[in-house]
Amino acid sequence: MQKATRFGMRRAMRLGAPSNLHSAPSQWVRRASNAPKKSQGGGVGGSLVRFGLVFGAGAAGAYYYPQIKELVTAVRTPTGPTKAELEFEKPRKKAVSKEDNRDLISSQHLQVKNSWEHPGVYLWGSNTGKVVDPTSNDKVVKLPRRLSFFDDQILRDLKLTQNFGAAVNEDGDLVQWGVGYSKEDPTPATTLKGKDIVKIAVSTDRVIALSKNGSVYSIPSSKTDQQGGYKQEQQNSSWSFWNSTGQENISYRNLTPAQLARGENVTDVSSGLEHCLLLTSKGRVFSAASSANEFPSKGQMGIPGLTWHSRPPGPYDQPHEVSTLRGFEVDQIATGDYHSVVLDKLGRIFSFGDNTFGQLAADSDATITSVDAPMMVNVNKLYGSTGLVPKVTSIAAGGMNTFFSVDAVAPNRGGDTRSAAPGKTLPRSVSDLWSAGQGVYGSLGTGKWTHVSFGPTKIKALSSLFEFDEKTNKMAPIKIKSLSVGSTHSSAVMDNVTETSVSGGASEMETNWGADVMFWGGNEHYQLGTGKRTNLNAPTYIGPLDGGAGDAQKGRLGEVHRLCITPRKTVRLGEGGRGRKVSVEQKVECGRFVTGVYSAA
Repeated sequence: MQKATRFGMRRAMRLGAPSNLHSAPSQWVRRASNAPKKSQGGGVGGSLVRFGLVFGAGAAGAYYYPQIKELVTAVRTPTGPTKAELEFEKPRKKAVSKEDNRDLISSQHLQVKNSWEHPGVYLWGSNTGKVVDPTSNDKVVKLPRRLSFFDDQILRDLKLTQNFGAAVNEDGDLVQWGVGYSKEDPTPATTLKGKDIVKIAVSTDRVIALSKNGSVYSIPSSKTDQQGGYKQEQQNSSWSFWNSTGQENISYRNLTPAQLARGENVTDVSSGLEHCLLLTSKGRVFSAASSANEFPSKGQMGIPGLTWHSRPPGPYDQPHEVSTLRGFEVDQIATGDYHSVVLDKLGRIFSFGDNTFGQLAADSDATITSVDAPMMVNVNKLYGSTGLVPKVTSIAAGGMNTFFSVDAVAPNRGGDTRSAAPGKTLPRSVSDLWSAGQGVYGSLGTGKWTHVSFGPTKIKALSSLFEFDEKTNKMAPIKIKSLSVGSTHSSAVMDNVTETSVSGGASEMETNWGADVMFWGGNEHYQLGTGKRTNLNAPTYIGPLDGGAGDAQKGRLGEVHRLCITPRKTVRLGEGGRGRKVSVEQKVECGRFVTGVYSAA
């Protein structure tokens, strides 16, 4: 009996019986010792008390045992890892043809095809001037949106500002729109006709147009000014009012230089906010005022001492030759808001104008805020310790920034340069992109928020890039095909390997793809096309122009794909290639807080 009772007490203690039960075993143990028993009072009463205590302990243990067991089991039971739920890839939509299969497996193939079947203009960014969407009251457009006026059209050129837009259609006529053109009707309208315009540039209030024969025209951005309501420095010799009966339907100024030699004509134009540069077929450079609001005053004309008060007799916007550049055969011109950059055929850069943020990219005193004569940029210094020989291949400018591309080649030191595995050998040359100027909005693209540049900085994300070319079985440098620079943001179309020859006879797994394009800089008006308002200080990709609608229709809803730009190709436009045959490519245009992609002739 005592043995059974002792077992019950110990069991109750292990299972966590109430604390008043703990005293009973200790008393019982002392009485179970081998010491001689002492006479105790109580007799039968003491035995009954002990029996009651033992009985109560057993009853309590039996009562609490199930609850205590459940608690202990829960504490001791190990918790294993959460069982993974398998998600199986949804089966791809079944293709009904080879071409449909290409659309299903490749977003870029679909983008290339859509650019041929549905040419046009996509715009995004600031819409305060109703340039992106003249029919909408949205202040900003976050993602690419088609401007329906240009549906199924290809353009010779496109320029964008926050207040007005200008384009040259396939016939060479000028089209203008936006609040800066007409507050009453900001929709696109054809203005200057019959001049066979091939290229345009824009200032704060005028469009500088270059015709195929080399003539240069300055057209007001305002419809009111075009109709003769606002005239600056009226000169009978430079104003035109000719139409079919002897007068034009709009007014414009002729900026063609009078000093051109026989057989020399203007081949390129570029404009800042107040000035423009004209490049001739002989490599000469002329500059002129391009705005009726302000006369250039920051040295951007490249004419030392030229001011409003010291200008020569004649029209205020007459062209002046940049005489400092005589002897240098200039190949390219570029302009920022208040500065100018030129590149000669030997790869030498000259810059002049505003230098407040170091946008001239030259070794000059940081306290010099402007330079009124061209000075050379020392590019060799940038590669002094590399052993490479640099040559500048292209320039671009906009806002407060300057960019230039460099091909740097390792000198040939003789010997056998062949390799048993040519595909694994890097080329002897690299292609780099450099920037200078203001970077507080990320405009430099260097990954830093630099306020002022004290010399050019390499954009590492777009420099020294290579890819394997299957056609040549060699590694090839990836160069910059084109740059477009706006007021605070920029884009770069890469010259990577593209494919546009896949047609009906090819395998269903072969696809077309275009060139990569990247954006960076200010995004205060959603002009980068990311859908967000965050400025970016390094190049980034954006999504397709249709916002992914085409991918969603092909079963790729939710997938992230990047925009590609279709390179030049002679194709038939329209659905299934049943339209007219043209040579077309896509181009990117970064303007003043607005961005566009258009089908270019």
